[in-house]
Amino acid sequence: MSLQITPVHPDFVAEAAGIDLSHPTDPATIDAIWQAIDRYAVLVFHGQRLTDAQLRDFAARFGPLEIGRAAARPGRRRLAIPQIGDISNLNEDHQVRDLHDRRRLDSLGNRLWHTDASYMPVPVVLGMLHAVTVPPPSPFGNGETEFADMRAAYDALPDATKAAIDPLVIQHDVFWSRGQIGFTEFPAGEREQYPPSPQRLVRTHPGSKRKTLYLSAHASHVEGWPVADGRLLLFDLNTHATQPAFVHSHTWRVGDVVIWDNRCTMHRGRPHDEGQARDLRRATTLDTGSTLEEAA
Repeated sequence: MSLQITPVHPDFVAEAAGIDLSHPTDPATIDAIWQAIDRYAVLVFHGQRLTDAQLRDFAARFGPLEIGRAAARPGRRRLAIPQIGDISNLNEDHQVRDLHDRRRLDSLGNRLWHTDASYMPVPVVLGMLHAVTVPPPSPFGNGETEFADMRAAYDALPDATKAAIDPLVIQHDVFWSRGQIGFTEFPAGEREQYPPSPQRLVRTHPGSKRKTLYLSAHASHVEGWPVADGRLLLFDLNTHATQPAFVHSHTWRVGDVVIWDNRCTMHRGRPHDEGQARDLRRATTLDTGSTLEEAA
């Protein structure tokens, strides 16, 4: 079967069917997936059963893979492949982490609206999450992932605002985002390993050629502005960009694979019962250059 695309919204989020991602994927199918990503920014595949190695191999067809901040730390790891991010509430022995566990508290930053790894000098492109274990429904929420369309958010801004923000450069800092939830206990040397990085506030997406906001919880302040003014601007833009008209909520099923483009979306995880296991595995592709090298 060939790739079949069913839009969820006219230009944002689509369901993809017709292929088994555990099998080798031919170049024509990879091209078709890229075309769908360029249009819809988020693709949802249901009913996939992937090993971590199969997820890594599929993701690598789209570019070199990131080794994330948690995987780069020394010590034991639950997952064997460093290019597979452990997006779970499980410890190295596959047990649900204690509520006060530092790694769990650090990961709670993912519940803020963010773009993955925007704090890196060369940020990332595609994120891919595979659902292995999904918690049952609870009063706390079901662990959904919400996505926001930064292209539509940019389009909806007044022309005068677009002209004013197009040239701005923003400092992105992972420790600023974690500080917003009160988490500041990082391993020795990690702050030096991940210094803030400047990124364009407005980018032109290379595939769709659409202009897009590049926002994130990691976005700390506007270069050349008083910090307070820059943070107020970023607060207003985040409020604008995450209003319901631009947001889609994905409810996870075991076997789902969701691919999203970090260059033109934000996302956040939602609460769930922390006494129940939630196990998602992520692969992330790297970009090839700084956003500062791009034209807005």
